[in-house]
Amino acid sequence: MNSSNDIIFGITGIFASIMGYAKERGKLEKLMKIVGLNVYNEKNLAIMVDSHEKYSHTIRILKNKEPEAFTEMYTTDLQEVKDGRKAVKESETDETRQSNFIIYKDVLLRALEKAIKATQEFV
Repeated sequence: MNSSNDIIFGITGIFASIMGYAKERGKLEKLMKIVGLNVYNEKNLAIMVDSHEKYSHTIRILKNKEPEAFTEMYTTDLQEVKDGRKAVKESETDETRQSNFIIYKDVLLRALEKAIKATQEFV
């Protein structure tokens, strides 16, 4: 009886783990909506910042679940995204702000795509 319970709980644990990655991947995929943001304005920046914060939260969850796969993304990719946001905020001209906004978007998109791909490897 113990061995069948172990098998059932083992299968349940694997299923829960797979569903956990799928859930986090779904969150990340929803954030890809930023792909259409090409013009800096306060509304678009607010969308970007919200997506950035949600990415940060999700990548932290993934890092805690699977440190070997996600720690580098949590440290390196997240820092690049933070640097992009900082560059937009510190821009002194409209032209520079627009340019940095596109860079911020592109860095965040690359980080999202990388994290989504990594979650697919666990399913």
